[in-house]
Parts: sequence; C-alpha cells; structure tokens
Amino acid sequence: MGTNTALAGASALIDSELDLAVADLQRMIATDTRFPPGNGYDAFAGLMEEILAPLAMDTQRVTVPEDLWFVPRGPASGPRINLLAETQDERPACSLYFHVDTVCAATGWQRDPLRLTEENGVLYGLGAADMKGAVAAAVHALRCAKKAGLPLAYRPQLLLCTDEEGGLYPGIRYLAEQGLIKGHLLNFNGSAGPRIWGGCFGSFNLQVTVEGFAAHAADHSKQAVNAIEAALPMMQAVQDLRADVSQTVSQLPPPPGSPPLAAQIAITVANGGTCGGQVPDRFTFLVSRRYAPEEDFDTARKQIEDVIRAACPHGATLHFDLIGHLIPTADPEGPHLPRWLKAVQEGFGYRPEEFAKYAAASASDTGYAQQAGAVQEAILGGLIRPTSNAHGAEEHTTRADLAALSRTILCYLASDFTPDLNPDL
Repeated sequence: MGTNTALAGASALIDSELDLAVADLQRMIATDTRFPPGNGYDAFAGLMEEILAPLAMDTQRVTVPEDLWFVPRGPASGPRINLLAETQDERPACSLYFHVDTVCAATGWQRDPLRLTEENGVLYGLGAADMKGAVAAAVHALRCAKKAGLPLAYRPQLLLCTDEEGGLYPGIRYLAEQGLIKGHLLNFNGSAGPRIWGGCFGSFNLQVTVEGFAAHAADHSKQAVNAIEAALPMMQAVQDLRADVSQTVSQLPPPPGSPPLAAQIAITVANGGTCGGQVPDRFTFLVSRRYAPEEDFDTARKQIEDVIRAACPHGATLHFDLIGHLIPTADPEGPHLPRWLKAVQEGFGYRPEEFAKYAAASASDTGYAQQAGAVQEAILGGLIRPTSNAHGAEEHTTRADLAALSRTILCYLASDFTPDLNPDL
C-alpha cells in the first residue's frame, strides 16, 4: 500500500476490529430473509439502518409495488423493501450491490442455519457466503475508512436488494427502472477467487399446478382424479426435454478446464397431498430452466408448457405461473476493472497471472440493470468459493475471506490507491 499512512491504518483496523464485522454478520444471519416467501425484508432493512447509523449515510426504503411481483398461486409474500444508503457529495458515485434474501435452508444442516456458528475461523450460517457476509465486509470497510480518516475516491451507494433468489421482480430491477442506481456497479454476489466476470445465463421458474378431484382413497370411480398421479407423466415429459435442452451451448467463456456452458432444465420443487385416506386434488411442481443468452425466453417457456399440456391426462386441470425470472447478463467488462483487479490482489493476495475471465450458467439480476440502461459495466466479487457450499447445508465463509473482501473494498474506494487506474480522475 506504499506510504499512504491513512490507507495502511484503515487496513490495519480491518484485522484488529474484525470482531465488529463478525458481530454484524451474526445479526444479519439471525434476521430471517429466506425466499420463498421473503417475509423478512422489513426487519432486515431496520437492522441495516441501525448498523449503518454510525456511518452517517442517508438511507431510503424503496418498496417494489405488489402488482409487479405478486402471483396469487406463487410462494412470495410480504413487502419487498429495498434499502439504499449513500453519502451526499460531489465525488463520482460507486454502487455496491447486495441481495439480502437467502435460499431456504437445505436438509442436512447440523447447526442452526439462522445462528452464526464459528469454529476455528470458519463462519457457518445461512447467507454467510451468499451474501450477507459480503454486506458485513463492505460495512466494515466503510467503518474502518471513517475511523482512520481515509479519503475516498468514490461516493459509495449501498444497494440492499430483494428477491434475487428466484423472485419475479428483483429489487435491483425496480431500482434501475426508477433511475436510482448511481455510478458503476460492484456486484458482490460472486467468487472470492481470481475471476473476471464474463456474463451469465438467464433463469426462470415455472410453477405448474395440477388440479384433480378429491375423494376417499378407496373411491375408484371416475369422479376421483388423483392430482399426483396425473402429474407423473407431465414431470416425465420435462425430464425427457433435458437431452434436447442441453444441446444448446453458449458462446460465453466457460470456467477454466470446464466444458462449454449449456442450457439446463430441472424439477426443483414438488409437493401435494394431505393424508393417506384421501385422493389428492392438488399437486404443484416447479420447473427451473437456465437459458443461454443466445436463446429466446418466450420460446423456452412455450416449449415447456407445450410438452406438459400434451402429457396432461383427461380430467386434470393445469395452471402455469411464472414465479421467478432473471434475464441474462451481457459481458459487463468496463474501464474500472483494472483498478478492481489491483484491489483484489491487495486484499486476497492473488498474482495477476491467476485471474481468468469466464461466465456461468448460474443467473444474476444484474441483467435487469443493463436492460434498464442504468449500467453496462458491472464488476463481480464476493465470498463464494467451491468449498463454501452456498445454497447447501453448512454454508460458510471464513474470517480470513471476510477480512480479505473488506480490505479489497477499502482499497478500491480509497483515493490514494493506484490513482493511475482510476478512470474517473
């Protein structure tokens, strides 16, 4: 970090006061924001207003209108409250994006997923890696900068957004369409590794509701229609699509050593029935489709609905509901990337030659910000590693990565950090 004593002092605080970041993360994980249903956004916004108060940032709650996201048969409920926090001055803005929702806790957790558990420097909890840990790291970087009196090159804007984990109208989409996103975008829903983001696929979740006719389980008359049994050939039809879907290969760059990125389809949720003595009259299953930028969303959706309708037996009724959709993200590389890569080297200790540019079949809500014209450039960072088990049981990050990401953010924002790589000077 050269001779910049303020930056060196702030960086030293990252480590010496890391317990503050861990304490913040503990409170974030304890605030339940699982999606579905996403009922905890109001509570999380209140928590973050409290955590951010010492930083003297202006905060604004922005609620996505219900008519944009609500689906009567869908799983989402509760107000979609996004929180913006920023300082007001003349410096160029830099938006730091986080989604505050987590997936539901997978089976297999040996620890309480809504309670931060630390063991030998490993921090376990739902959202620890994806992505409440990144929120804690960013807050810690700003706290240490303020305490050390470190001048910042950028005016940070924190975007704490809803419904990235499968929602129909993610918060960042609404913020972008309302013109509330400022400057270039740092997206912390990514890797702790030496990665350059090359864009990603889109994804959508199509909920299929099969309605039959309830009756006594011993009733074998034509009146009884078993919704679960009716759904079986439809789910098999979706499975039979997999070979055809996977033939679509994208030109996006795959991760090093991996095969080309291909489209995917899967049934990810299925439930129905009430008890053993009753013919079930309702069954739902969720079709998850990840589609390449080269594909057309409407065509992909129609293909699924067509094969399901064709497999629907007589007597059953079908309903299709789109309950989640993220569009593809185009190549987001831009002029701020070299400065970010230098900051990642400083924070995590990577060498320049370790960085590789690649895309992913996973999806991001950043595509909506591009579509709205709010940003084109988006830099990806975060805490996720292959070993983090994000979206799975025992999700975790580490103290070391929490400090490394916090130091990375600190360096990137600092005025005297590599000014020759600052395109806004």
